[in-house]
Amino acid sequence: PWHLGQAALTFARLAASGNYPPGRMIVLGAGYGHDARLFARHGFAVTAVDFAEEAVAAMRQLNEAAHPVQALQADMFELGAKWHGRFDYILEYVCFCAIGPARRGEFAALAARLLRPGGLYISLAFPIGRRLGGPPFVVQPDAIIELFSEQGFALQHREFPHDSVPARQKIEELIILQKANTNQTN
Repeated sequence: PWHLGQAALTFARLAASGNYPPGRMIVLGAGYGHDARLFARHGFAVTAVDFAEEAVAAMRQLNEAAHPVQALQADMFELGAKWHGRFDYILEYVCFCAIGPARRGEFAALAARLLRPGGLYISLAFPIGRRLGGPPFVVQPDAIIELFSEQGFALQHREFPHDSVPARQKIEELIILQKANTNQTN
């Protein structure tokens, strides 16, 4: 359920829209780095993090010299203080659903630490549903928004993307949240 073999079409639409000026982006749970490379091609300075050695090796092999992505093999929860406040954007797709529900508050706090004030958290929340078990664990967009609001984020946009792959239509939702313009979190 994880690997599409290409960048998400919804992210391609966002990158091409001109509404998100290039900046520093971190992709959490980047997998093979398709989404990371997409944004690098649009002028973003991208750091892509994944826990899996195989995924990071693939990212490095697929890296493009003209549009490099910094690929890190790391536990994202252990990213140190040198990463705090460095990013204008966080991109997430099929990372949040891999996190057990008990650790999701930790993830929102991590996002708050990594983003600069005013930065954007951009997520394709998947899979929306009610089934038990995982991973992938189901996600509830309203619960994600609430969890991030506790860290000082405000909803900027949400939609069921028309350009989701057919198997994911109506079970993924684009959520864009903005971190408050201060260094304080709730």
